Amino acid sequence: MERYCIIGAGPAGLAQARAFRWAGVPFDIVERHGDVGGLWDLENPGTPMYSSCRLISSRRHSEFLDFPMPRDYPDYPTRSQVLAYLRALAQAHGLYERIAFHREVVRVERDAESWVVGLDDGEKRRYAGVVCASGMNWVPQWPAYPGRFDGEIRHAVEYREREELAGRRVLVVGGGNTGFDIACDAADRAEAALLSLRRGYHIIPKHVLGLPADVFAARTPALPIRLRQALFHALLRLIVGDLGRYGLPDPDHRVLESHPVINSLALRALKAGRLRAKPDVQELAGASVIFADNSREAVDLVIYATGYKMSVPFMDKALLDWKGDKIDSYLSVFSRRHETLFTLGFLVTNAGVFEDFDRLATLVACYARDRVAAPERAARFRARVSADRPDLTGGLHFIETPRHATYVEHDAFRRAVEDTRKAMGWPALGPGVLSAPAN
Repeated sequence: MERYCIIGAGPAGLAQARAFRWAGVPFDIVERHGDVGGLWDLENPGTPMYSSCRLISSRRHSEFLDFPMPRDYPDYPTRSQVLAYLRALAQAHGLYERIAFHREVVRVERDAESWVVGLDDGEKRRYAGVVCASGMNWVPQWPAYPGRFDGEIRHAVEYREREELAGRRVLVVGGGNTGFDIACDAADRAEAALLSLRRGYHIIPKHVLGLPADVFAARTPALPIRLRQALFHALLRLIVGDLGRYGLPDPDHRVLESHPVINSLALRALKAGRLRAKPDVQELAGASVIFADNSREAVDLVIYATGYKMSVPFMDKALLDWKGDKIDSYLSVFSRRHETLFTLGFLVTNAGVFEDFDRLATLVACYARDRVAAPERAARFRARVSADRPDLTGGLHFIETPRHATYVEHDAFRRAVEDTRKAMGWPALGPGVLSAPAN
């Protein structure tokens, strides 16, 4: 059986390792850090995580298949709880002994016969295939504003603890979940807390009628997308009210057309005056910042929560078929040009992704096994990869930002994955399946 290399032991890498183990496909995992967990481990240099971070999808919708989170976890588990959960998964499925820790992949190349994986100590290994599971959020995206600033400027990747903000006049730039989280930390600790937004966003509370928001949404009837948007918008107006009352700008897009901001604390802080919303930054001006409405605020710390660039630094872009800010691949995983090159985890969706990693990893494992055991079916799958371009938007028109280049609508994406599984006759996933070797 051909051997594969999994690069990264974060959630995507662990999902792929478990699926390979289930399918009987030989593999190695190479991890540059000292334990599993990827960006969920605060000890890993360059992680975008911070102490107050929690999942924005609920526990129920953030679990791997066949491996539930502990029932004593809260509805929205903390970063440290997610890390413990990932390590428990690796331990339960015997993955630790397959991982080479403190080994960094510095180069992946293709020759006539195999993939050559170069490590940081000069070692070169040959594999039949490579699964890039190195993650999307390691290279900060820095904005550029005119002027000069006399205080401190950081990217959110450098932020860890709310105590770092104590007594300071803090401006957070960026309206994603990270920006709102850090702004809430600033509202709790800083002398002054400001949040600068280029556009308005729909703010979704973590609980709706006592249920986690995604659990509530999952229990609503299946409806056409425009009707769903209208109903969600009406519900948010009822629960949250007019965002202008909080000093926030009105969204310039329909609900569901951007990555959801799941936050219940920010609105309270805005209403209480502990946090103030500001428009986009216009200019840095010494000890102050000037905003698009020509207002000026004295600030001594600016934190850019402006996202990350998707990057695979150990591989030439030509190998991965980059198209702008995304990789042109089938179902976000399968290279259209290289039969045994995979990118697992390079997508963003409006729901928890761990189960999606499982489903995609299982497709990869079934295909890898078929390359040896059922080559005709593997060839049929490659024909599908070349020809099939399913619509993964679910009819939504996502706002055009780099963050949304890899965005998929969860239900449409899962349907496309399931359609592929059925078309290939690969095993369905259900209770107990991934806990035992496949037949």
